[in-house]
Amino acid sequence: MSTEQRPPSANQLLFYATKQKNVKEVATTGSGNPIPGKDASLTVGKDGPILLQDIVNIDEVAHFNRERIPERVVHAKGAGAFGYFEVTNDITEFSAAKVFDTIGKRTPIAVRFSQVTNEMGSADTVRDPRGFAVKFYTEDGIWDIVGNNTPIFFIRDTILFPSFIHILKRNPVTNLRDWDMYWDFFSLRPETMHQMLVLYSDRGIPDGYRYMHGYGSNTFSFVNAKGDFNYCKFHYKTDQGIRNIFSDQARIIAGADPDYSLRDLYNAIAEGRSPSWTFYVQILNPKQVDKLSFNPFDVTKTWPHADFPLIPVGRLVLNKNPSNYFAEVEQLGFSPANLIPGIDVSPDRMLQGRLFAYNDTQRYRIGVNHEQLPVNSPSKAKNFNRAGKFTLESQGGAPNYHPNSFHGPEPSIIAKELSPSFSLVGNTVRIDTSLLEDNFTQGRILYQRVLPPQERQRLIDNIAFDLKNATQFIQERLISNLLQVDEGLGNGVRDGIRRHVHAAI
Repeated sequence: MSTEQRPPSANQLLFYATKQKNVKEVATTGSGNPIPGKDASLTVGKDGPILLQDIVNIDEVAHFNRERIPERVVHAKGAGAFGYFEVTNDITEFSAAKVFDTIGKRTPIAVRFSQVTNEMGSADTVRDPRGFAVKFYTEDGIWDIVGNNTPIFFIRDTILFPSFIHILKRNPVTNLRDWDMYWDFFSLRPETMHQMLVLYSDRGIPDGYRYMHGYGSNTFSFVNAKGDFNYCKFHYKTDQGIRNIFSDQARIIAGADPDYSLRDLYNAIAEGRSPSWTFYVQILNPKQVDKLSFNPFDVTKTWPHADFPLIPVGRLVLNKNPSNYFAEVEQLGFSPANLIPGIDVSPDRMLQGRLFAYNDTQRYRIGVNHEQLPVNSPSKAKNFNRAGKFTLESQGGAPNYHPNSFHGPEPSIIAKELSPSFSLVGNTVRIDTSLLEDNFTQGRILYQRVLPPQERQRLIDNIAFDLKNATQFIQERLISNLLQVDEGLGNGVRDGIRRHVHAAI
């Protein structure tokens, strides 16, 4: 196959060689010292032992031993790219964030797509939510939207998150995926129903990252220049259109091309077919909160578009592949706590937990100074944090304490003015909302009104295909929950399990 017939991802080394054709580089150690030889160790004679003084060998092997960092505990496998966010519509009545202040303004972005639950080496076409995280390099520092390709999530309380991830990972005894763990949790926590139905619908396996929507999922807040605040949700809809893969085809692709989605994204950008998404927000006035029939801070719920229409804001465009995957994608670190003036948080329980968890996991995974890595770095951080591993920026000797008399940085008056103030009244209490909230109405609307008949049948088949692997009492409990969504759904899954059992006999 000629170079012209091969995709850009296959020609990467050829492209590099063409650019370097007239350049001769000298190989060095990590400290930049030229090396005398690369393909043989320094030994005592032809067959003697290797000398400890072989610094070329030691330099490379010692680095090799340390060239992997812990994979993300979730969202381990993914793909990344770079581009820009462009403002197309004026929303300054809602937010004073500088990223939105001028129509036509462009802000550099990094985007990482990912699977949520599977490991680094897993196939791209498994049934799993997809992460869709966006890093904005704004003039007020880093703003991260860390979301998924679904507007909702499985649980509404952050304390359940470790258990939820454990049931998606491997059994600690067998080291295998365990369907009893998986379906036991889903059947015991009925708030998982809405997201579970989305997961087992056609959208559970998108046809690559370019053909799926993205969502901030959690509820945030906007603050305008007057100090008025509203709650908001973020949406980005693919301009390429939604495309999904059916289960049978996905299993074939998983064996033939496990990096299917990563390859598709890289080649599309390399060939100039830059993918894009239209960015929208939903707005909720705080005065409306008590009048709603649902909790708007519950991430297992959507805000109905009829009541809270999508307001266009701008475009996300990806037009640049990473120059080095490890440096620019694996070391990307996101956190919903990275917020800029004009954008703030909400009482969303899942968001409240994520504000701590994401930065903390980056400190563990890539170090306490992960924000100083170029791909994570704002234009210039000015704070009182110093030292720690891999300090790249010492802030020029500025004071590392506050208050001080030596012209150290001071809090922002603008950020203070754009920080919303609201009353919080209540007693400290632990309330399990599992049975207190409506866990089935929005799932029922999805099943009965949104999904066409053929997709409803595929949803039933997909659930039955996996649920058949669980023990019978767990199957019955989950089917009981499905019956509360729709009798046809619950009975259809029960019949589907029976067909699989009979086919196996």
